[in-house]
Amino acid sequence: MTNTRPPVCDYEGSDYQKSFWELGDRAYEDRVEAIALRRLLPQEGQRLIEVGAGAGRNTHRYHGFEQVVLLDYSRTQMEQARERLGLDERYIYVVADVYRLPFRSCVFDGATMIRTLHHLVEPQPALGQIRDGLVPGATLILEFANKRNIKAILRWLFGRQDWSPFSPEQVEFAELNFNFHPRTVRSMLRVNGFEIRRALTVSHFRINVLKRFVPLPLLVMVDSLMQWTGALWQLTPSVFLQAVVPGERIAPNPAPIFCCPECGNEELEEDAQGLLCDGCGCLWAFHEGIYDFKEPLRSK
Repeated sequence: MTNTRPPVCDYEGSDYQKSFWELGDRAYEDRVEAIALRRLLPQEGQRLIEVGAGAGRNTHRYHGFEQVVLLDYSRTQMEQARERLGLDERYIYVVADVYRLPFRSCVFDGATMIRTLHHLVEPQPALGQIRDGLVPGATLILEFANKRNIKAILRWLFGRQDWSPFSPEQVEFAELNFNFHPRTVRSMLRVNGFEIRRALTVSHFRINVLKRFVPLPLLVMVDSLMQWTGALWQLTPSVFLQAVVPGERIAPNPAPIFCCPECGNEELEEDAQGLLCDGCGCLWAFHEGIYDFKEPLRSK
């Protein structure tokens, strides 16, 4: 097994869904993100991969797709998602490393990556992994933390932060937490073969005093109207991009969708404990409805 992959932010054992979203006064952020997703997602599709699904906060919003593959690096998060959504054939729960995805090519016609890019040290190869699994005409909805936001610009102008919000490189504001320049994210998408169609600016009012004293429906309504300014400029802490794979849209390849993330072999046999790779001998666990491709149960 190789140990040269970039580090990954691991939410194993975390109660992130409850502590951050349910108890963290994030109703405003959740509702405006839902609006952005509704505006950018295709109305229907066959199979979507949700990269960085966490506990499945957004999964119910992909109702136009026949099947959703939830993927996260943390088994804890997948267990929470399974408890929330249930063992339904429409959902496939997968634990895996975004730098080493366990999927065949052309098995998805949709993908989302929300509040996940900002945890990636090397986002470009991760985007390449996602691109490999998409068919021509597929849509990717990518959200990123924007370093060129108004708050960061003001802090920089008044000497309260060292890094420039206008420079192209990503900035690590906390361990394994990065902000990106919009131009840099667009460049990474184009390098990986995506065409960018639309941009929405989101969370214009992510300020505690506003969320405390301004009624939530009013904040959401005004943010919803202002999201369209993303076509002109991106100055909010969160930006949503709609990117597509060039070509006429086709149906994704049918199941099986998995390949061995260690050697790329597409012939995996069902074993009592999971999926066995004939190529390299890795055995990947399937337990309580969750496929685990993070580390094999055994290898040659």
